[in-house]
Amino acid sequence: MTLFQKIIDREIPAYIVYEDEFTLAFLDITQATPGHTLVIPKTATDSFMSADIETLAHVQATAQHVAKKLQVALNVNDFNIISNAGPLAGQTVFHYHVHIIPRYSDKDLIIEHGSHAAAIESIYQKINTNIK
Repeated sequence: MTLFQKIIDREIPAYIVYEDEFTLAFLDITQATPGHTLVIPKTATDSFMSADIETLAHVQATAQHVAKKLQVALNVNDFNIISNAGPLAGQTVFHYHVHIIPRYSDKDLIIEHGSHAAAIESIYQKINTNIK
């Protein structure tokens, strides 16, 4: 049983900001920025990659709803919406979840992108060849 399932089952406390039949949203204990919130489905699935389309739709709809609540409550307009899928992507709890991270400045959270532009043609060919 994951930490998130224990939160759903109310076995451990959480700062729940939204709940409906399908999803639960609560403040992330780490607070990357003030208001950092997690949205999870109540039905367990490992990650974004294993979630069915209905689960994805419910989680995204809840993420938008909660972001709008945060926008008003915290007077913030910009957000990163992130879902880590797998250990190399930084996933540490293997229950699908979306991070809603309010942004107050361009320096409050650093997300860096590498430069792989030189390989873009090769990457494109691999994707186009293997995905129908």
